Amino acid sequence: MKDDPQFKTPLFDAMVSLAESRKISFHTPGHKSGKGISTRFRKFVGPKIFSIDLTTLDEVDSLQRPKGVIKEAQALAASAYGADHSFFLVNGTTGGNHAMIFATCPQGAEVLVARNAHRSIIAGFLFSGARPVFFSPEVRQDLNMQLNASYQGTKSAIDAHPNAKALVLTSPNYYGVTADLPKIINYAHEKGMIVLVDEAHGPHLHFHPDLPVSAMAAHADLCVQSTHKIIGGMTQASMLHANAERIDIATLTSVLKLTQSTSPSYILMASLDLARMQMATEGKKLLKKAIRLAEESRKKINAIPGFFCMGQETLEEDSEHTWGLDVTKLTISVEKLGLTGFQVSHMLNSEYQIQVEMADPVHVLVIVSIGDRQEDLDQLLYSLEKISKIYFGKPGQMSSPHPFDLPPLPEESALEPRKAFFHKKDFVALADSVKKTASQVVTVYPPGIPILVPGEVITKEIIQYLENMVSIGATVDGLDESAQIAVVREPEIGRTDTD
Repeated sequence: MKDDPQFKTPLFDAMVSLAESRKISFHTPGHKSGKGISTRFRKFVGPKIFSIDLTTLDEVDSLQRPKGVIKEAQALAASAYGADHSFFLVNGTTGGNHAMIFATCPQGAEVLVARNAHRSIIAGFLFSGARPVFFSPEVRQDLNMQLNASYQGTKSAIDAHPNAKALVLTSPNYYGVTADLPKIINYAHEKGMIVLVDEAHGPHLHFHPDLPVSAMAAHADLCVQSTHKIIGGMTQASMLHANAERIDIATLTSVLKLTQSTSPSYILMASLDLARMQMATEGKKLLKKAIRLAEESRKKINAIPGFFCMGQETLEEDSEHTWGLDVTKLTISVEKLGLTGFQVSHMLNSEYQIQVEMADPVHVLVIVSIGDRQEDLDQLLYSLEKISKIYFGKPGQMSSPHPFDLPPLPEESALEPRKAFFHKKDFVALADSVKKTASQVVTVYPPGIPILVPGEVITKEIIQYLENMVSIGATVDGLDESAQIAVVREPEIGRTDTD
């Protein structure tokens, strides 16, 4: 087994070797292997971490032009994930999404986008100048949840836009629900489209048969993964994987040089090298434990009055569509308690010392990963039982069964996103913005799905939704400190770039 090349960690090994050589440094970073670091910082984290906080050197290669250990480490990642090429990312999946769009969707090109896209996908269109055409994922009203892009819905969007160059999907979504990628990707390819997948929450899917199919296994052309979100990468460490048949790898490589720092963190890259090794050599065993902990906890949560945690069987109740579920995500409905997810999240944090991944109006989301232990889940269950005893059966605060449904997509766009974003803008009160043109991306964060995209005409339904979100304590990104929204200055609409 040790002969398996996946046990190798070429970048990390080279970094350790260089650190242990104790060469005199007259190069960046300025702390010089920790000698110039604040004493408080060094005492807390220890001295060794600073010895591998390196810059581009012969011994440790260059991310901008890899030809040594970084090139080898990326090749091992490609082999582990079943890709033709893999690239290390040091500014998260956000940067990977920017590069993925910028490299494949040229100015003016029509691109189909499932609306559950992260705001970084929208930013990619602002950079490239391509024209996104949105279609809506399916919604389960009984779950108070937007699921994902369905095969039939995506097929209809493709058929309605035969000139679209690409299809952009998000799978899994924040709640772990995956689209039927094999069928969707196959159909898109038949129609001559490339498929780009934001797989931020799926870097582990490839390594266990009880998890949904990964984007690479489903033959996506490009996918981006947040190694740091689910497996062993450090925060901001991600990967971009490519199948080369329909992708110009030279262009993608050039774009990454533009969108990535010329001073990348070697600590982040080392964590990618090690996380890949860990998943490739023992991922199945580690994920088996995480899946067991999650599934056992799901059953126990569903026995606590007032809580409901959906499972794969819940999604299979939908006979019209096929969904997968990453069962390591515990999406816990709190609706029957008469509380919002934000309230339950705050209670867990302030009273029980538990921090969840995110909350929305009716759910809290718990991620169970390879780093969790039985005692962690036991504490969660204990805390939910305590909350249930206090609130279940008491008069609730939720005014209606579905008070926070996502508003319909705007039916009208006055400008293309890039033009709207760069036009002059004014800030107006939400109540005064109806029929005006959005100038910035507006999202409820997390999960960061755009409620408004630059260029879209603001509707009464969108205003009401955003006001509801503000009233219950949600973070609305895209409003200023006074809850005003940026809109295109009206005389600017319809002007050309040469006016």
